[in-house]
Amino acid sequence: MAAAPEPAVLKAFEAAKGFMPLDEGLALYAAAVDAARLGLPLLEVGTYCGRSTLLLADAARAAGTTAVTVDHHRGSEEQQPGWDYHDPETVDPELGVMDTLPAFRRTLYRAGLEEHVIALVGRSPRIAALWRSPLALVFIDGGHTDEHASADYEGWAPRLAEGGLLVIHDVFPDPADEFTGQAPYRIWLRALASGAFTEVSATGSLRVLRRTEAGSRGRR
Repeated sequence: MAAAPEPAVLKAFEAAKGFMPLDEGLALYAAAVDAARLGLPLLEVGTYCGRSTLLLADAARAAGTTAVTVDHHRGSEEQQPGWDYHDPETVDPELGVMDTLPAFRRTLYRAGLEEHVIALVGRSPRIAALWRSPLALVFIDGGHTDEHASADYEGWAPRLAEGGLLVIHDVFPDPADEFTGQAPYRIWLRALASGAFTEVSATGSLRVLRRTEAGSRGRR
């Protein structure tokens, strides 16, 4: 049986703001535990309020490595005012714009996981352009436009070490099931077509793929 998050972490996950159901969260955690055996950082694109970050941080803590999470904290397209997924509590009352960073920091603090996470605040492509270290896991859960999803894939997938895991959230093959387009589905197809990845598992809309040796050799 796969390892489970610490009970306190699981409780914090269920209490935190976010859109990931429990079964997908447990699949993400299992992938993080698997990848963390490489002894390299686990990276997430799309922090929001830290719901999934808790799972990566718990796996990183157990393995003696670090979780890294990347977000500008101004919300993705579907989280803006007027959209179905907008949460008024995430709006800065002074500036009138979304700011999920305070909620994220509270989430980590309450779970006792702050020291196991490095939070990078900024645009994913700009941070990826500066990143040079290999990664054990890349979890793509950011913007749902083709522009943003493709940039996340192109910026971070090449950083995966051999045997590392690429995890993509909100993969919906049927357009009727999706809420903001099928960009995550298209980057999943692109990863499989590249020959650099083989699929490990599928849970709900969460897909886990492993970087192959041949793919690692072809990294740029």
